[in-house]
Amino acid sequence: MGNSAPESLVNETPDTSGAFPRLTPPQLDRLRTVGRIVPVAEGQVLARAGESFASFSVVLDGRLLVYEGDPVGADALFEIHGPARFVGDIGLLEGEPSFATIAALESGSVLDVPIGELERIVTGDPLLGDVILRAYLIRRSMAIGFGAGLRIIGSRFSPATRRLLDFAARNRVPHRLLDVEQDPAADAIMRRMGLEVADVPVVIVSGSRVLRNPSVIELAQALGLRKAPPAATSDALVVGAGPAGLAAAVYAASDGLSVVLCDAVATGGQAARSSRIENYLGFPSGISGAELADRSTLQAAKFGATVFAPSTVEGLTSDAGALVVRFSDGTSLRPQTVVVASGMKYNRLAVADLDRFEYTSVFYAATIAEARECGTDPVVVVGGGNSAGQAAIFLAGTASRVHLVVRGGDLGVSMSRYLVVQVEDHPRISVHRTSVVVGANGGAHLESVLVEDAASGVREEIVTAHLFVFIGATPATSWLGPDIVRDEGGYVVTGHGATPAGASRAFLETSMAGVFAVGDVRSGSVKRISAAIGEGASVVRMMHEHLETAGYRG
Repeated sequence: MGNSAPESLVNETPDTSGAFPRLTPPQLDRLRTVGRIVPVAEGQVLARAGESFASFSVVLDGRLLVYEGDPVGADALFEIHGPARFVGDIGLLEGEPSFATIAALESGSVLDVPIGELERIVTGDPLLGDVILRAYLIRRSMAIGFGAGLRIIGSRFSPATRRLLDFAARNRVPHRLLDVEQDPAADAIMRRMGLEVADVPVVIVSGSRVLRNPSVIELAQALGLRKAPPAATSDALVVGAGPAGLAAAVYAASDGLSVVLCDAVATGGQAARSSRIENYLGFPSGISGAELADRSTLQAAKFGATVFAPSTVEGLTSDAGALVVRFSDGTSLRPQTVVVASGMKYNRLAVADLDRFEYTSVFYAATIAEARECGTDPVVVVGGGNSAGQAAIFLAGTASRVHLVVRGGDLGVSMSRYLVVQVEDHPRISVHRTSVVVGANGGAHLESVLVEDAASGVREEIVTAHLFVFIGATPATSWLGPDIVRDEGGYVVTGHGATPAGASRAFLETSMAGVFAVGDVRSGSVKRISAAIGEGASVVRMMHEHLETAGYRG
């Protein structure tokens, strides 16, 4: 293990957040029924960074060390675990390779549980399963905040680098940016690994594997995120893995349908980019969008749904009544039903000169990754809804100043009351009411924005390199053909409004038989997470009815 375990660090990593619980004797007894005791020697590696987990390991005797190999050769200590503690993180359950190496700090023994058995425990044993799942989710969040995992070498103002950073953040992959413009470690690593400026952006996986300017698909494959294409036919294809799509996949799969769930980037949709959802039913202390997405994805997989992401759908047609869905990589599927849950795409600010900063300084989400990139710099948040309010509060935790630019004069018109109170009471948030952004200035990156008070006409220049935009969204329906009826806003029409002459449609069915729409993309839907989940669950009954009527199922 080289210099990975300094002699002074001999104590267990303290559990201050629930990330490293110690299992109780009854919980250990439950795991013993499906596992086996394995002796381990000092220095023996149980899991290696970049490789898939062989099993779920619980320490019985001795201690295990979890550490990350660094590209410059110095290993970083993560954790030390003693008896009754377990190792791994959420990637173990999702089929992803480990981003850290796990080795025995001393001779002892572990309880090895096959991953398939662990999956059954997590989804079938509410007490033990939740202890393990909650610990894994917290560990992943900690790893993201710490900047573990991938090393992405590039400029934070480079569109290509930002594309990779955004992909890693949305897929909740631990990563750290080594900025070639200001981080000396970036230059040291490039020289040591024989990399040149022309190779940037570079992704280093597991401390040694180098990807030079990879595409999103190439990065996903290297990380084990993108599985093999699904079978050519299925009972249902759900397009979009936000709350509505995840709900449809979970309930359809639990009803015995064969389900493929696809998304262009990652599971969770826009909800996964919310740092905290405080008004979601059943979670009085709130729940992060990432945790909600991870739990839902595991639930869908539990019932047999196939997750195919990232994968971009390019078209949907009906060939003599048979549905055909085409993907950007050339593959196609022929599902018996399709659920359109593709959600929304963010609106951009119509401001002169802002386009050139679009991929370097403009953000449409505020998560740990964006907060780490901004550091203590002042930021500007544009918008008056809940998303803008949540972003302002979250960013104020690290930024020296948050300027919230709101077109209206009363925050309470479009923002929940609890958020209004938090925004107005925060000492580092300045609210600019009846104001709009009218200009952007800078060279290689954004340096300031010009804000105008519409009531007085007074303009103010605000120094910032980071602009967060939350001004609504438009439906993501460009992949749908003209046979799918949409309203004047581009939202998919369902039910009686979508009915062709002489035909009937279910409440959530579109103008194309067997194609349904749920969530934010649907005309007339309530744009709330709970409502989207409700529609995703409700559509399954209508899918069954279509399959039976069409003669696909007995």
